[in-house]
Amino acid sequence: MVQQPAPRTDPILSAAGMLRRIGFFILMIGVPTLAFVSRRALVALTPIAIALIIIAALIDGANKPLRESRRVLLSATPAIATLVLLGWIALSLIWTPFFDPAASRVVSILATTALGIAAYFAIPARMRSANLYLVPIGVAAAALLAGGIYLAQMLGVEAAARLVAGETYLRGLVVLVMAVWPAVAWLSSRGRDAQALALAVVVGAASALSPDKAALFGFLAGATICVLASAWPAKVAAAVATGMAVAILAAPALPFLATPLGAGAPGSLLESLAIWRATILADPWAALTGHGIEAVLRSRLAGALSWNAPSSILFEIWYELGVIGAAAAATALAGAVRASARRHAALVPGEMAGFTSAFVMAALGVATTQMWWVTTLVVVALIFIAGARGQFRTKRPRIMLPGLARRE
Repeated sequence: MVQQPAPRTDPILSAAGMLRRIGFFILMIGVPTLAFVSRRALVALTPIAIALIIIAALIDGANKPLRESRRVLLSATPAIATLVLLGWIALSLIWTPFFDPAASRVVSILATTALGIAAYFAIPARMRSANLYLVPIGVAAAALLAGGIYLAQMLGVEAAARLVAGETYLRGLVVLVMAVWPAVAWLSSRGRDAQALALAVVVGAASALSPDKAALFGFLAGATICVLASAWPAKVAAAVATGMAVAILAAPALPFLATPLGAGAPGSLLESLAIWRATILADPWAALTGHGIEAVLRSRLAGALSWNAPSSILFEIWYELGVIGAAAAATALAGAVRASARRHAALVPGEMAGFTSAFVMAALGVATTQMWWVTTLVVVALIFIAGARGQFRTKRPRIMLPGLARRE
């Protein structure tokens, strides 16, 4: 019997596949784990990973046709609202009192967004399952690392104690909470519900390890929405979209509703709301245009805004971008939630959980305009997109054996 020669593989295509795998390895394993030990790992590694994915797409052309991807992207309401928001952020440089730092922040935001869009075009039309299983592996490794660092701190290791007490550890937990939802969504879509539940429990336990409970509250909110969306995906998606939009648009009413409760003790929530109310009354016209991007942080440093002012995305949007920026942000966010719910049903619970966790943590004071947070959102969005492009099934041909065919 003559043995058939093995099919020859194209070394160029193999190289492209290797580059793509390395890129996703960095995004899905390197980013969530190294975020616990390095402040700059997230911002430094993400462009490298995206560059490798783009190079792989240029080599093998496995990505969707650019015309189709561009048409889908530019015809979507969330994308248009996001472009309006980015344009308004750039336009706010005209009236911001802190032009130099604001211009630097605008350039960074636009560059990160452009990098994310380029990666969106470069992600293959059909993602390999082997690459997507890197997501739960990376999340599990990051959760174990978080627990190991905390245990070392309890045992008296000085370096671990410094990590837990600093901002780097909290950032790592925030990244971990955001990364767990695409991992849970992917495992659930493969029928691995037990592994998805175990992974969520491990991350939930890890999120409780930081003295700052923003990551824990974000995880609990996301987990609640994930469970509800598993039962009522359409209703929960509509509720999440509406709730987030209303929270953004109605946020300035909160300090006025809290007025009868008094100013509150120094450092309390009531005092923060009283400061917000005072800023609105001092300059009502600023509610229309805002004070410009980066104004919250720079005004605090300059003494023009109290450090006890709210640390929340809701306050920052209105203080920096005004009603126009708030309307664009609400439209973009609500549209993105609704668009996600219309795609692959298996991913909807995880996607709703991701939106909820991000919104809750931002509302609780996660540094929303800092580049590590913006980059985190881009990375998580890309992982969800990759997971959506891995939702395909190949139909295996039926084999009919002689004599076994059913007779009519």
